[in-house]
Amino acid sequence: MSLLAVGLSACGPAPRQNNIDDPYEAQNRQMHKLNIALDRALVKPASQAYGKVTPDPLRRGISNFASNLSLPGVVMNDLLQLKLGAAMQNTARFAFNSTVGLAGVFDVASMNKLPERPNDFGQTLYVWGFKEGPYIELPLFGGSTERGAIGLAVDFAANPTSVLLAKNQRRVGTVAKVLKKAGDRYKYSDLVDSVLYDSVDSYAQNRLLYLQSRRRDLYGSISESDLEDPYAN
Repeated sequence: MSLLAVGLSACGPAPRQNNIDDPYEAQNRQMHKLNIALDRALVKPASQAYGKVTPDPLRRGISNFASNLSLPGVVMNDLLQLKLGAAMQNTARFAFNSTVGLAGVFDVASMNKLPERPNDFGQTLYVWGFKEGPYIELPLFGGSTERGAIGLAVDFAANPTSVLLAKNQRRVGTVAKVLKKAGDRYKYSDLVDSVLYDSVDSYAQNRLLYLQSRRRDLYGSISESDLEDPYAN
């Protein structure tokens, strides 16, 4: 751990980005069209069906369960970034919800002032000094950056629960995570629809919203220049 601390202090976080770097815009727009087609034909109808037939308490329980399964990966990233306080809080949350909360179905940790402190490998790469890289749009996942895409792949492959659970348990976890995404699409349907279907340029709007949100998560705040899209005009 001490060697890791020395390494992190030597490299430092990546520089802040205030511009929009999108050299693959033509390809990204094609992927965005595909994502909209998938949403219209599959994702939105499935999420609407799921949301309407599944009672809200059950949807919330499935979402809690899926989030709880992801917490060991969050703790792993806390440790990689030497955020020991966050690691302890997320570990306590996982232990509390996994036991008293019945495998995380009930979020008793939040009721006891133990909210999740989100983290992921994309943030770890930022702390380690990796630059953001160009903006890219991923199939189904939507907006990202090169750094974010690498982080997403590592989080998916290296989550301790994915490695340690039995095959049938991993399958249950995967189904829960898919249902959580469907529940989120249903819950935020109006917002998602306004971006995808009501925007003059839904690609540029989605890109701007993603970069603003992601940079705010990383930096804690963003500059005024990051709130404007230079491509808007």
